Amino acid sequence: MAGPQRIICMTEETVETLYLLGEQERIAGISGFTVRPPEARKEKPKVSAFTSAKIPKILDLQPDLVLGFSDLQADIAAELIKHGIEVYVFNQRSVAGILQMIRTLGRLVDAAAKADALACQYEKKIAQLRDANTSYSRRPIVYFEEWYEPIISGIGWVSELIEIAGGLDCFAELAQHQAGKDRIIADPRTVVVRQPDIIIGSWCGKRFHPTKVKERTGWSEVPAVINNQIFEIKSAHILQPGPAALTEGLDQLFSIIKNWHEKKC
Repeated sequence: MAGPQRIICMTEETVETLYLLGEQERIAGISGFTVRPPEARKEKPKVSAFTSAKIPKILDLQPDLVLGFSDLQADIAAELIKHGIEVYVFNQRSVAGILQMIRTLGRLVDAAAKADALACQYEKKIAQLRDANTSYSRRPIVYFEEWYEPIISGIGWVSELIEIAGGLDCFAELAQHQAGKDRIIADPRTVVVRQPDIIIGSWCGKRFHPTKVKERTGWSEVPAVINNQIFEIKSAHILQPGPAALTEGLDQLFSIIKNWHEKKC
């Protein structure tokens, strides 16, 4: 078996990808936030959160590669590099970026063919879902809420997945911003003005409460509230920029939008 043999994954999407590639034996440690696949939590030591890590524990595991994600883990990566650890930090923020992450990770673990096959599978599915939406005369406006205090709209890959599933992202212009602070909707009445047909909440690990959304001032005038088109997609299914978003996350979006058309809200 070529490539790194003892990998630490500090975010969930690389854990899930390695399991899907059949390369889970390489994983020496994972993030404590990992829930996919469920067996990973039982099989692998937990060595990090998202913006913090147990550096001594990571060093004790003697990794030959640590995988991270984004500038939010830059300080952890720098500390590990000082200890002579090889670190690769991904920064995928789009559907194309997720597919590229899968292929890059495959090359890193000498499983390029399997990774390419997996990415091609997702690309085929995306194309099929796009085709399935061509018969609709109107796309519903979808408001995706990532957090509630302050209100934060969906990140880039979520916006793309909404479009793939047949919807129009209510705040597509904000989705290009990586940081949540740059996607804050300062005035909740802005959502009312944009009249979304569907509201989807995914509150970063917290349970979404539709009742709280309905009770917001003026939101009783929103079509999604009037027609009871308010849904939750769990953050583990859509807010991790990895396979889950392209499978369960996208499937749930497609189902929600398809049902909207069938009910003709």
